[in-house]
Order: sequence, then C-alpha cells, then structure tokens
Amino acid sequence: MKKSKLILSMSAVVLSAVLLAACGAKKDDSSSADKSSKKDKVVKLVFWDENAGPDRTPLWEGIIDKFEKENPNIDVEYVGLPKDEAKSKIDAVIAANDTPDVSSVQSSWLPEFSIRGALAPLDDYYEKSDISTLINKGAIEFNKEIVKDGGLYGIPYTQNLDILWLREDLFAKNNLNAPENWDDFFTDVKTLTEGDTYGYTIRGGAGGSLQLQRLMYAYSGITDYITKDGKATVNDPKHVEFLEKYFALYQKNTPKSDITNGYKEMVAGFDTGKVAILHHNIGSFGEHSKSLEANQFEAAPLPKSVKGNYVAEGGNTISLAMFKNSKHPDEAFKLIEFMNNAASQSTWNQAVGQIPTNSDVLKEDWMKDAQHLKVAFDVYDDDSTKLYQPPFYLPDYRSILDNKVDPGIQSVMSGDKTVKEFLNEWAADLEASKEKYDKAMK
Repeated sequence: MKKSKLILSMSAVVLSAVLLAACGAKKDDSSSADKSSKKDKVVKLVFWDENAGPDRTPLWEGIIDKFEKENPNIDVEYVGLPKDEAKSKIDAVIAANDTPDVSSVQSSWLPEFSIRGALAPLDDYYEKSDISTLINKGAIEFNKEIVKDGGLYGIPYTQNLDILWLREDLFAKNNLNAPENWDDFFTDVKTLTEGDTYGYTIRGGAGGSLQLQRLMYAYSGITDYITKDGKATVNDPKHVEFLEKYFALYQKNTPKSDITNGYKEMVAGFDTGKVAILHHNIGSFGEHSKSLEANQFEAAPLPKSVKGNYVAEGGNTISLAMFKNSKHPDEAFKLIEFMNNAASQSTWNQAVGQIPTNSDVLKEDWMKDAQHLKVAFDVYDDDSTKLYQPPFYLPDYRSILDNKVDPGIQSVMSGDKTVKEFLNEWAADLEASKEKYDKAMK
C-alpha cells in the first residue's frame, strides 16, 4: 500500500531559518522536533486478511486505498494470509502478544479468540455507529450468542451458504435437471461420469471436514450438533448411511487425486470440465465466472434432507475483529466501520459472489440479477429451513476439525478406517472437549 508522505509546512521552514540565523551552525533541533511531531500524527494500522489470493487481495487493497484517501492521517498496512494457514498464524501472534490492529476472521473463531482475551469488545463502538442500523441483526446476535460473555467481538461483512455448482452444459448434454433430493444426486453423479469427466469431486485435503459436516447435516436433517446431555450427533446412523454412499464414489466417480485435493484443485477440475458437480459455497462464484460463460455453470441448493426440508449451518459468516492490543482503537474501529459501509460491502461481495450484511446493498441491482444469490435466498427464506449450530464455543472445535477430522477423511478414503470408526472417533473428541469445557465453566 502507499505510504503517507510527510510535508514540512511553510511555517516550520520559516521558523527553521530564524533559528539558524540566531544560532549559526547549531543543529536545527526545533525543525527536527516539528517533523517528529507531525510524523507522530500519522496513525499506523495493520490489517490481516484471512483468505488472501489473486482475486480477493486486490479488493481489500482498493477498499483500503479509498479509506486512506478519506483519512489521510491513517496509514493501513495490508497483510494477506493463505486461507489454510490463517488460523495457525493468528494463533501464533496471539500467543506472542503481537497481534495486528484489525483482522478478517471466520466467525467460528470468535469464541476461542475471545476466551483467550485476544479481542477487543466492539459493543460500545457499534451502538454509536451508523452501521448499527444497517448490519443484519440476526448475524450480529449470532456472533454474540456464540461467545461466553455475550459480547460483540466481530462485525460480519459477508454471509455464505454451501451449495452445489453444476456444469450446466454437461447437465444439458445428458438431459438432466438439478438434483432435488439425495437419490437424484447420487444417480446424477454416476450418470455424469463418462470418458475423462467425473461426476463429482470429494475434498480430501485441508478444509474437507467443514464441507463434510455440512453435507451430513443437510442429508440427515438433524439440528442438534451436540445434545443437551453432551452427546455428539456426528456419528448418528443417518450420517453413517450417507457417508458410506458418499465415499463409495471415490475413484469410481471422482478423481483419484481427491484424497489430497483442496479447494483450488477442486475448482480447477470443475472449471476445466473434468468435474460435473462441485460442492462448495456461493463464494466461489467469482472464480467460476472468470473461467466459464454464464450458460456453462449454475448454482443449486444442497438437496433437501431425508426429512424433506433444507438444513444449513448457522453462523456461516466472516467478520471484522479488533485485537485488544491495538494502540489506536478509535482508528481501528473507523477502518472496520468503513469496510462495512455499503460501498465497501458491495465491492467485495459482488466480486466474490457472497451475501452482504449491509441492508443498503441488498437493494442494488446486481443483487437482484445474480442466480446463485437467488438460490441462497430461496434456502434462507424458506419457512421450513432449519439451521444447526456447531459448538463454536468449544476452544478446540476448529482444532478437532483441522487436526483430527481432516486426516480422518483421508484414512477413510484410503481404506484404513471404516466410516463408523471415523465418525465414532470424531464424536468422542467432541464429547471429551464438551466435558472439559463444562468443567472449566463451573
């Protein structure tokens, strides 16, 4: 990003000349002090982006550039983190007590970061801000509900939803419509597997656990992730039933490389026509639209559950948070506020393809014309849709997913574990974490 320039004022030049005349060759201490004073008035902020890349980084840089032009006394340094490394890097700076001022964070990280005392509460700032009347109230309340003290530690600027991306051209070639139920899904995957084209792709690499659980609950219709008596539902028989059919697709109807494939590899397979159906979220719209024509791909909701309704994960948002170590909290919130105004949210969400949380943006024409967003609103606005809430409040919830479940998926795909063994181990880790958390909270 550009650096603010310090310009010596005319009065300082005159003063310097007078002092030089009075003191001869004496060092110009007054001029140096004046320069130092002016330099101190330029506030330096550091912003971390938790999902940097060639598509999203320029968006943030453009927003920051506009912010700096409107606030010439504030200089913002942008730091982009690769998505798969972001959480561990933020963990490291929290442990080292060397955090940035502001960061984009997955909302599911808020409970852990707040328990660790790393974040600054934003309640007072938010209540006094104009954006408090614009940001989705449900998303704000959810962020407050998932943290132990009920405070506001993150202001969501975007909302997401897992969907199916379909190669519309391949579906038309086979006279198929978007799958309406899970039987249709499995049938379509097999039908679309022909020649060097696979019907589907499984995320076996990093981040596979998040996608897998969203599929499981979308299939089963279960809405209690952990029951009141502390029992996890990830190993419910319906989830076993689903995953046994799901993993049976591997290598027959999916690429062999899926066992290590992450987001980029999956998108590449879909965009090049090697994969007909991709499960991801509406946020990959930007990448698909760069590689494909509008009539080559479309969004479809995850099929309705075996109970006959849509089930989605609650709190699927990304938020802006301020770290408590910021030496400039007023300016840091000013940046958060600017990033959440209508212009910034519109720029970011339109390019990425996600749902803005600022109500003013919802009125814009691009929101009405986007097919994938219409699919998302159809799901969220359906009266029968149910949301399940993962235990974001467990400090090691994401650690279990990243360090236990992700490798567990690969063990199932390689044949080293059965689906039942995998899900039972996942459930046991969650239940142990819940028990430990309950004891600590007493």
